Amino acid sequence: MNDQILTFLRALLDQTGAINFSFGNLFMIAVGVIMIFLAIAKHYEPLLLVGIGFSCIVANVPGPPDIPGGPAISALLYSVKDGGLFHYAYMGVEKLIIPPLIFLGVGAMTDFGPMIANPKLVILGAGAHLGIFVALILAKMLGFTLSEAGAIGLIGGADGPMAIFVAVKLAPHLLGPISVAAYSYMALMPMIQPPVMRLLTTKAERQISMADSRKVTKLEKIAFPVVIAIIVNLFFPPVAPLITMLMLGNLLKEVGVTDRLSKTAAGGLMNVIIIILTVAIGSTMAADKFLTFQTLEIVVLGLIAFVFGTGSGVVTAKIMNLFLKTKINPLIGSAGIASVPIAARVSHIVAHEENPKNFLIYHAMGPNLAGVFGTAISGGILLALLGVN
Repeated sequence: MNDQILTFLRALLDQTGAINFSFGNLFMIAVGVIMIFLAIAKHYEPLLLVGIGFSCIVANVPGPPDIPGGPAISALLYSVKDGGLFHYAYMGVEKLIIPPLIFLGVGAMTDFGPMIANPKLVILGAGAHLGIFVALILAKMLGFTLSEAGAIGLIGGADGPMAIFVAVKLAPHLLGPISVAAYSYMALMPMIQPPVMRLLTTKAERQISMADSRKVTKLEKIAFPVVIAIIVNLFFPPVAPLITMLMLGNLLKEVGVTDRLSKTAAGGLMNVIIIILTVAIGSTMAADKFLTFQTLEIVVLGLIAFVFGTGSGVVTAKIMNLFLKTKINPLIGSAGIASVPIAARVSHIVAHEENPKNFLIYHAMGPNLAGVFGTAISGGILLALLGVN
């Protein structure tokens, strides 16, 4: 009788995914749990890490043997004939539908006033992109093709949608690890950036206060997205879909007569897109696909890109101070990478810790917003040089 029960239980177990669990699955589930923990306990970009972490966990729960694609594939990835829920979420990323919509929402939430008011800070948006080219060179030295190296390097721009966009064009087979690295490091910037910022600055430099910027007129704010859209479509057509949607979202915000549309783009629509995006990214982290040496190389190169980008932005600000009568706080240079508004917030927090009267968030938003255009220009140049339209 006991043998019959054991045989029955074993046959039942064989029809589930439990028999297919591997050490890799358990490891990636632990990674997903850590992401959720950091989001809850440390408040590290919970809008990103909760969805990515949860989807990573689910993607590593093996399905039964009869699931298309093999037993290591989660049922949510392939639950019907042509693909499951996570599969179709990922298609929105792969077909470049999600990235432009994210830029639409970001534009509707963004005030470009800090960049318009102090245009010299645009230099910091350029200076903080050294990491892109350092990672590109290192990737090429490690044996990646030039197109793959370009896609990997753009992780250093700290612009998730732009990294996805360029990866789809240059190296679609690397889209999974590139998108995971880009968004994971963006969420972990409060851990990555401060040590580099403190290492490259003195206490006195970190305590520098900055005077209020001039007031930007409404006409300037309305003209800005129109002018930028024309320039980008004229000179950087490869990345025009993203920047065009960014400018459209910003125009909806600034004209004052389309509040319903701007609130929808920045609110409900953006929230839906974030859910789809995080599910899509996390679903690519199945152990059998993700735990490879190539993925490890991409993750390490992405970290190097972030570190060099942060450092080069700070150093650029220090160099500018050699020529400026009114000094700028070098910490805002680290915000020149394009993660809006995460990088600006990190600059403000580090400065505020040194001087409680120091409020740099508005000033840091200038180079932070310039970094968006810096990443777009870098991506456009890479796509143009490599012959991708």
